[in-house]
Amino acid sequence: MSKNNNKTESSGLPYRRIVVKMGTRLLTGGGNHLDREIMSRLVAQIAQLHGEGVELILVSSGSIASGRYKLGLAKNIRGIPFKQVLASVGQSRLMNIYERLFEEHDITVAQALLTRADLSDRAGYLNARNTLLALLELRVICIVNENDVVSIDEIKEAKFGDNDNLSAMVANLVDADLLMILTDIGGLYTADPSRDPAATLVPVVTRIDAGIKKLGAITRSNLGTGGMITKIEAAALATSSGANAVIADGREPDVILRLAAGESVGTRFLPTSTNLESRERWMLSGLCTRGKLIIDTGAATALKKQNRSLLSAGIQRAEGRFKRGDIVAVYDTEGNNLGCGITNYSSGDIGIIKGSHSSKIADLLSFDYGPEVVHRNNLALLEREEPSGHRQTVPIQGR
Repeated sequence: MSKNNNKTESSGLPYRRIVVKMGTRLLTGGGNHLDREIMSRLVAQIAQLHGEGVELILVSSGSIASGRYKLGLAKNIRGIPFKQVLASVGQSRLMNIYERLFEEHDITVAQALLTRADLSDRAGYLNARNTLLALLELRVICIVNENDVVSIDEIKEAKFGDNDNLSAMVANLVDADLLMILTDIGGLYTADPSRDPAATLVPVVTRIDAGIKKLGAITRSNLGTGGMITKIEAAALATSSGANAVIADGREPDVILRLAAGESVGTRFLPTSTNLESRERWMLSGLCTRGKLIIDTGAATALKKQNRSLLSAGIQRAEGRFKRGDIVAVYDTEGNNLGCGITNYSSGDIGIIKGSHSSKIADLLSFDYGPEVVHRNNLALLEREEPSGHRQTVPIQGR
């Protein structure tokens, strides 16, 4: 009987369920085609963990690079239809390599092609989650990629944009304990290491704030589609769902095994919450967010320290167009994402009542849906700060 039909117990490793994301530059070794030797080494590490009882999902780039090489196209072809052609040609070749490599370890693989549109609907989110969890239960390693053949950039809601964000969404879907983002750079640095020899690695990030994002922005975008900033955004989503995340150099010897064992390699991002229920994870994923509310310091303090509802008086402005009942992101004046919630008022309504006391809503709008713009029972914060400075998750209480 093959290994994938025998569920084994974990051998004491700190992580039970891991999502591994591999970038194009890692899989090609910086060249113009997939490097089978590099891929073989990475697969062997995943196979070893699989044999020790760890549950793994692989999010892999490389289909476009594989298609470009197969068609003999040396230059980047601009335009969505051509990229879709390259992905269509390369995806089967990418999967063929993985299937052969995992067969050497007697492991069955599956393929899942996802788009944002698949997951933005609550039912679609749950269907994808149930499928991935069933594959894990059967000891099948699922290889996930964005469905580039049907995703188009102009329809932004339908496309993840890069596999960094997709990998974080997969980690969110399956309650992963760890997201490994493997690339060809050692992690997050204090400066661009390709330009500044004095740049030093940031080993641990406890909170992703404006300063951390600024460090990501100064690193050259030679890391594939998104660059370092999208990797930080992916880490933010994963850690908000209760997972650890790490950005590391996939060329390091036995990097997957070392990270799975808890070794300090690359930059580790610590979780900002405990594991969340499925409804909270879906809301915080941003897949269904329709707009943004910017709130003042007093309102932010009331949400984080006192578990209060969001009132109109604390709102400075609304961005985007949304309706009553839509999910909106909540930001403070410094640009920090505090969480999200279900709004009782549309963007047009909020444009009228923002900054006003709740008692004036009926006079301003000629109707009243209640004093709260976002009720605390429909509010999910990434973290709540107690008066002592301790942070903890604020769960959504309503169902």
